[in-house]
Amino acid sequence: TATASEAYKELQEAINRLIRGERDPEAMHKACDRMDQMREELRARIGTVEMAVDLIRDARDADRE
Repeated sequence: TATASEAYKELQEAINRLIRGERDPEAMHKACDRMDQMREELRARIGTVEMAVDLIRDARDADRE
């Protein structure tokens, strides 16, 4: 688990690469791996979360008001 300062530093580096128009395939691969790992950890802890349908319904119902 990264500390807040490590996460901020990593985010800032990613933003700087984006501004310069650089792509870092290794960083992109690491990010994908971390996102996959976080998703699986979340799924193991609380199961599958079906939020999209509820969000769409809420947005649709808000438009009708």
